[in-house]
Amino acid sequence: MAAGDSGGLGGYDFRYLPQKTFQCLSTPETTSRLRQWSMLGRIQAQAFGFDQNFQAHRKDDFVMAFFKDPNVIANLKLLSDSSGQWITLGTEVKKIEAINIPCTQISMSFFNRLYSEDIVRDSGHIVKCFDSFCDPFLISDELRKVLLVEDSEKYAIFSQPDREEFLFCLFKHLCLGGALCQYEDVLNPYLETTKLLYKDLVSVRKIPQTKKIQITSSVFKVTAYVSMRGSLQPMNLITCY
Repeated sequence: MAAGDSGGLGGYDFRYLPQKTFQCLSTPETTSRLRQWSMLGRIQAQAFGFDQNFQAHRKDDFVMAFFKDPNVIANLKLLSDSSGQWITLGTEVKKIEAINIPCTQISMSFFNRLYSEDIVRDSGHIVKCFDSFCDPFLISDELRKVLLVEDSEKYAIFSQPDREEFLFCLFKHLCLGGALCQYEDVLNPYLETTKLLYKDLVSVRKIPQTKKIQITSSVFKVTAYVSMRGSLQPMNLITCY
């Protein structure tokens, strides 16, 4: 979601921004990779503007206002579990749970440890291992093992705070893919696609005094509940401000 001008202290108003496109999801190379990873058509990004400054201590109010806004209800796309098709929200959300996702990493060197820890060879090829299962995933290389198997020898090369970072979450999501994923033998396609997504979804600024890059986005994992057949049904989304 994109920020708008500052407003008063009342409720937020949102507007759909269909003209805002996310090129990371539409380039031929990315489209080809997502198809190979069984993810094409199962990832979507949309932009909405709003009329006030975001205040971190009011994040729950902000998220709830987002899902109750008529422009959001009429335009927000969700992937239906039952049909596998994208549908509009179409109804007011009754309850939300919003979890902050840390978003501090500014360099893909975050993943260099995959080389130094022999998860990936210097050539970029991912090291293979004996097949095992971590339901529902087949583990046949050291990369998926370090992503999924908590008691594996090298799982600790990424700490728990590392694994909570938005950059890591995107990378893991792409590496594991969809139900019919055809996995890569080399690391670079995963890194390149993660970088494109991250740059398109996250905003940065340069601090004048230090010339350092700082991320200005906030990221939330949101579970939104709608009333369906007399009970509350959850929907999971990632929201970037």
